[in-house]
Amino acid sequence: MAFKLYFLSFFLITVNPLLAQDKTSGIQTIISREMQERRIPGLQLAVVQHGKIVFSKSYGIANIQDSIPVTGKTVFAINSCTKVFTSVAIMQLAEAGKLNLSAPVSAYIDSLPATWKAVTIKQLLTHTSGFPDLLKVLDPDVGSVGTLKREQVIWEKLKTIPMEFKPGERFSYNQTNAYLLGKIIDKLYGQPFARIFAENQFQPVGMQSTVFGDSRDIIPHFAPTYSYKQYIDGQKLNKEVLTNNYYEFPYFHRTASGLNSTAEDMAKWIIALQSGVFLKSKSTLDTMWSPATFNNGTPTPWALGWGLTKFRQHHRAIGMSGGGRSAFLIYPDDDLAIIVLTNLAGGSPEDFLEELAGCYNPEIPNADPVTYLRITLRKTGFEQAIEITDREKKQNPLFNPNEFELNEWAYRMMSKNQLKEATEIFKLNVHLYPQSWNTYDSYGEALLKGGFRAEAISMYKKSVALNPDNGHGKKVLEQLSAP
Repeated sequence: MAFKLYFLSFFLITVNPLLAQDKTSGIQTIISREMQERRIPGLQLAVVQHGKIVFSKSYGIANIQDSIPVTGKTVFAINSCTKVFTSVAIMQLAEAGKLNLSAPVSAYIDSLPATWKAVTIKQLLTHTSGFPDLLKVLDPDVGSVGTLKREQVIWEKLKTIPMEFKPGERFSYNQTNAYLLGKIIDKLYGQPFARIFAENQFQPVGMQSTVFGDSRDIIPHFAPTYSYKQYIDGQKLNKEVLTNNYYEFPYFHRTASGLNSTAEDMAKWIIALQSGVFLKSKSTLDTMWSPATFNNGTPTPWALGWGLTKFRQHHRAIGMSGGGRSAFLIYPDDDLAIIVLTNLAGGSPEDFLEELAGCYNPEIPNADPVTYLRITLRKTGFEQAIEITDREKKQNPLFNPNEFELNEWAYRMMSKNQLKEATEIFKLNVHLYPQSWNTYDSYGEALLKGGFRAEAISMYKKSVALNPDNGHGKKVLEQLSAP
C-alpha cells in the first residue's frame, strides 16, 4: 500500500501540468523547448497509436541556405536507424529458414580470420562480436573509402586488425557488424541488399520517400544535415558556428547508416512491422525485440539490431537512434510509437521521446527513471543527482536507472559542451554501479576533460583494477604518468 500511495503522489506531481493541456499543446511545449535549447533548425514528428498515424507535424527550416521550411515531404538522414531495417531483413531470412541466428558468421561468409569464425549472427546484431571497427579503415573525416579506394582492399585490411575482445565478453558498438550482415543478405538472396530492402520493406507499405544515399546523391526534398563546430581546419573559433555536414556512406557500409526517410514513412514501416507485414510470426518479432546474453549470462544492452531498449516492468519500449539527429521508440504494450527526425547532428531527439509519449500516456515518463531524472534535474540542478536518485530508490523499488542509458546520456551531454551536467551523471553511475569498470573509465574521462587530473587518475586506476584488459584506461594512465 505504501508503494501505491507513493506512486500516485509521484504521478500527480510530475504529470499534472500535461494533464491540464491537450495533446497538441503538450507536444508543442516540448518541441518548442527542445528545438530552442538544442538549436535544432528543422524537425519532423509523427505519432502512431492503435495502428494509425494520429499526429504528424513539421517544424522549422529544412534548408537554411535557401530558407526552405520543413514539410511532410522533407527527407532526413536517419543514419544508424538504418540498422533496424537490416535487423528485419535478417529476421526475415531466419523466419524463412535460410539463416540460423545462433550460427557462426563463418557459416555464411568465407575467408574469415580464425579469430572471427566463432562469432555468431546474434553477436553481430547485439554488438558483442569483438570485431575491429570498419571506421578504422575508412576516412575519419567524411567516412569515405579514403586512400584504400575499393571495398576488397578495405575488407582485406580490416581482417588484419586484432579483435577487440573475446566474442560475447562485452558490448562495443561498431560498424563492422552491420557491414557483415549486409554481406550475408547479399549472399543468401543473390541480389544487392538495397533491392531486397526496397522489395521486402519499402514498396509493400508505400515508403516512397525512403532511399539509400549520402551527400553525393541527389535526393528530392532532402534536408541537409548541419552541426555546430568550434574548430574548423584545426583552428578554434571564438564561438560555435553552424556548418554543413558532408558525409559519405560507401555502398557496402549502407546497411549500417545509409538510409534517408520521412517521419510518416517511418510511421508506415512501424505499423507494418507490428501488423505482421514483414514478419509473419509474433515470436519472430519478440525474438528480435529481446536482449541476447553475454557469456556470463547477463543480458546485452541491445536487442537484436535495436539500440534503444527499455526492458522495464511497465511501458517497455524499443527503438533506435541515428547520428544524434533521428530517433524513435515503439511501446508495444501501449500500442504507441514516437518518431522524431531532425537535421542537426547532436540534436539527440532520443532525449525527449519519452516526454512526447507522455502526452498520450502520462504514465510513460514515470516508468523511466532516466526520463524522470532528466526532467527533475533540469529544475533542481544536476549536482543533486545522487541525492535525488537515492531518495527515489528508497521510495520506489522500480526506480533503477540503467547503467548503459545513464552512460549514453552523459556522453551526449558532454558532446554538447554540457560538461558539468555530464560529469554529475557519470558520478551518479559510479555511485550506482561501483563494480563496473566502464563507469569509472567514463567518469575519469569527464574529470580529465574538466581539468581534475588527480581525480581522473584515481578513477582510471579503479577501472583498470576491475578490468585489467581495459586498454583505453591503461593508455590514459601511461599518458598521465609521463613527464
